[in-house]
Amino acid sequence: MTCPPTAAVGSRQPKGRRLLDAPLDEVVTAVVQEIRAARPDIVVTHDALGQLTGHPDHRRTHQAALLAVRDAALGYLRPEAGDPWQVHAVYCTTHPASGVADLAPLLRGVGKQVLSVDDSFATTAVDVTPWQQQKWTAILAHRGEVASERALPGLLACTDEGTRARILWTEYFTRLTPGPHRDDPYQLTA
Repeated sequence: MTCPPTAAVGSRQPKGRRLLDAPLDEVVTAVVQEIRAARPDIVVTHDALGQLTGHPDHRRTHQAALLAVRDAALGYLRPEAGDPWQVHAVYCTTHPASGVADLAPLLRGVGKQVLSVDDSFATTAVDVTPWQQQKWTAILAHRGEVASERALPGLLACTDEGTRARILWTEYFTRLTPGPHRDDPYQLTA
């Protein structure tokens, strides 16, 4: 992957409706319906910080997911959304301070604050190297962001492969419910 040409840098694609602008109750009801239909043991969402830069839609996703997990288990809440279902664990994707060494300078270089958690909050680290090509392909699918000189996909596209690998091939999580589970810090378990 080469760095985007200068002419494409900063180009923006039209924006759709932001999750932040949607009524929270509608979003929670939709997620409750999905949880009750799929009946997952584990739900994965963003952390409360909003992933590295505090993206407002990521923070709203975190908020809605936690409310939906709670509501999905309580049959008297949102009965129109299906039969109750109790999720066993919620994991929030996060970034421990020790895991942003290569990433922080990239974001600070474009004037963005880096939000990370103390290492003790990252209860699970998963090596995603076996899926690196799929992950990188998914990131590159955000063409407008890859073309941007300030968005993380654009910054990653301009980084050497070794740095990019150190940034992308480990995913960190914080287990929220029923509480930290440290038996196997390399697996997401219910």
